[in-house]
Amino acid sequence: MNMFAGRSVLGVAALVVAAGAFAQAQVYRYTDADGRIVYSDRLPPPNVKNVQTKRLGANFVETSEPSLAAQQAAERYPVTLFSFDCGEVCQSAESLLNKRGVPFTSVNVQTDEPGRNRMKELSGDDKAPVLAVGDKLIVKGYNESRWQATLDEAGYPKTPAPRKVAPAARAADVPPPAATAEAARAVAPPARGGDYPK
Repeated sequence: MNMFAGRSVLGVAALVVAAGAFAQAQVYRYTDADGRIVYSDRLPPPNVKNVQTKRLGANFVETSEPSLAAQQAAERYPVTLFSFDCGEVCQSAESLLNKRGVPFTSVNVQTDEPGRNRMKELSGDDKAPVLAVGDKLIVKGYNESRWQATLDEAGYPKTPAPRKVAPAARAADVPPPAATAEAARAVAPPARGGDYPK
């Protein structure tokens, strides 16, 4: 075996050992005195709250934030959904954005006069729903394939980043059903059809 090959084998072995040590690294997550969430590989100070110990098994950090691609697209092309209570059409439009994990601002053009004026300015029309992806990519009316293509063009990921499910609450932490606000009010189903233009 030549000297170069021997050094390569030793270098690879050192990397494997380092990767194994990192894979078992322990990280602490806690809330500091100023209310900021901190991640550290050092023991937290005694005056912090909500200390959690995490083991890193892979090169990732648990987060509920959108992916980097979604964040970059949202900075360049913020999405606004101009809609109203138009029933299934507007619900489908909102559902598409939610399924893709696209952060968006919703404007109800029936109740928001400045929002309705902004929609008219962008689309040249007063009919909703309208998808505004930045100020240049405007799609009038709901058409799933056109909306998908517009979001693709803006760089939004086709699927949302995977989310971790929160741990199940203990029975003592969950209020009885009669004590919840949802149980106190009746929920009516949304109107179908609404005032959507024919």
